[in-house]
Amino acid sequence: MSFPRSMSLMRHFSLLGSLAFFAAGFASAQSTPSQDQSNALGYSSSLDSLRASGFQLTDVAPADSSDPASPAPAEGAGQYGSGGGGGEKHGLFHNWAFEAGGGFNAPISPSVTYGGQFTAGSGLRFNNRLSGLLEYQFLDSKLPGYLISEAGATGGSAHIWSFTFDPVVDLFPKAANDFYITGGGGFYRKLTEFTDPEETEYCYYFCEIGTTNAVVGHFSSNQGGFNIGGGYQHRVGGMYGDSHTTLFVEARFLDVLSPAVVGATPNGLGATTVPADTKLIPVDFGVRF
Repeated sequence: MSFPRSMSLMRHFSLLGSLAFFAAGFASAQSTPSQDQSNALGYSSSLDSLRASGFQLTDVAPADSSDPASPAPAEGAGQYGSGGGGGEKHGLFHNWAFEAGGGFNAPISPSVTYGGQFTAGSGLRFNNRLSGLLEYQFLDSKLPGYLISEAGATGGSAHIWSFTFDPVVDLFPKAANDFYITGGGGFYRKLTEFTDPEETEYCYYFCEIGTTNAVVGHFSSNQGGFNIGGGYQHRVGGMYGDSHTTLFVEARFLDVLSPAVVGATPNGLGATTVPADTKLIPVDFGVRF
């Protein structure tokens, strides 16, 4: 009956001896600044002895890099474009491009004079240099005096609206101050109107008689056309030249392939002749993002 008791005492002595050996090895490792291989072997032997004796070393076990409890750093963490460093995740409209602008247009053809215009567009950004935009543009120009006199009217204007596809090539996509070229073509509709003043009653808090320019004759045409030009843009925001928001100013050569009008009498007005093609230079100020 003394054998189990002696075995129990032996386990206790073995446990105490292992603890003493571990303490000596740990103190030696702390006092030696360099990592000595023999100390490491002693430390490992002490751990093996303690484990053999049934002692749990959960508090002193070295951390294992493969331990699932230790969170591994995210792949690419801390780098630009990765989680925590800029973000590779892009929003819904990351590859979309939008623009809006307005300005004036200068005439080249004798059938129009100066006027105003505005442009709006959207499309896709294929890479940091190339975008493709579907643009809507509306131009409003006054008619020259000789056309108005031929028709026997007192005023007139030409309205041109279009839907075109226009690629934009960015020459220096990482620069804050940049230049680009653009151009394209599509569908153009031109409407030429002649006006005369007519009396009109205006009523607000009280009524009064005034005049307004009423359309007394017009003709129109549908045709193709093209434009080509370029501009300067300033990039707004972005720490690494990666902002897609720019303020721009541009000028294009625009040729609306309108047919010639010879001896037309719009709505009974005088015979009017308009040469073929309508050429202008639209100048735009706007924002693209």
